[in-house]
Amino acid sequence: MKLCQYGDPNREKPGLIDDEGRLRDLSHLRGAFTPEDLSPEGLSRLSAIDPRELPLVAGSPRLGVPYHGISKVVCIGLNYSDHAAETGLPIPSEPIIFLKSTSAICGPNDDTIQPPHSTKLDWEVELGVVVGRTARHVSEGDALDHVAGYCVVNDVSERAFQMQSSQWDKGKGCDSFAPIGPWLVTADEVPDPQNLDMWLDVNGERMQTGNTRTMIFGVAALLSYCSAYMTLFPGDVIATGTPPGVGMGKTPEPVWLKTGDVVTLGVQGLGRQRQTVVPWRR
Repeated sequence: MKLCQYGDPNREKPGLIDDEGRLRDLSHLRGAFTPEDLSPEGLSRLSAIDPRELPLVAGSPRLGVPYHGISKVVCIGLNYSDHAAETGLPIPSEPIIFLKSTSAICGPNDDTIQPPHSTKLDWEVELGVVVGRTARHVSEGDALDHVAGYCVVNDVSERAFQMQSSQWDKGKGCDSFAPIGPWLVTADEVPDPQNLDMWLDVNGERMQTGNTRTMIFGVAALLSYCSAYMTLFPGDVIATGTPPGVGMGKTPEPVWLKTGDVVTLGVQGLGRQRQTVVPWRR
């Protein structure tokens, strides 16, 4: 299944994407999608719905985050061997964890707001892992049983903020820095999360091309590792790192996003996003 929510911010309706890629309205059967819908029982109930019996949604409405109730976005740094190489940093011996603020979360095609004192705005296409069952001290062998599905995440980053100290969070958690979606694709439709192509363009120019097979720590290892340090609740997202091609790594000089730039990105089978960089306004 492909679950999504559409409509104006904070007023989104639940929907399903049918086999032909068309948006179907689910709002007459339920309210917004919540973490309860991501449990095995919740997904089973949703899978019993025949999308062909749902009304088609006309036009191209705004898509929001695919569900409500994300308590945290856990991000993994330097998790692709080829990305680590482009930064000149050593391969991590264990996952590098940082968090994005929940106020950074936005829809997949919402504008990216550049903070007023931002000078090094960057992009990172990532595979997002959506937790479906509460996970505490989960073994790697059992980890994928706790996954509800997968989504596209752009780990928007302000490198000037990120590199001001050893803590990355303030360069990662600004408003609009966590676009999620366009939909949540349930785990049964992603048989191998370690073999998904990824890409990102800026103003139509390809910047990132990669595949999840070059992850240093795979999805199962990451979920198990994170669950040893914090409880992962249904709806939580793990952003699993980015392949090479970020602006910071461009040669001979880094490339930074500026007002008016358009970023498009996607992960195989999970859809695509599009953001326009706009200036911060009061």
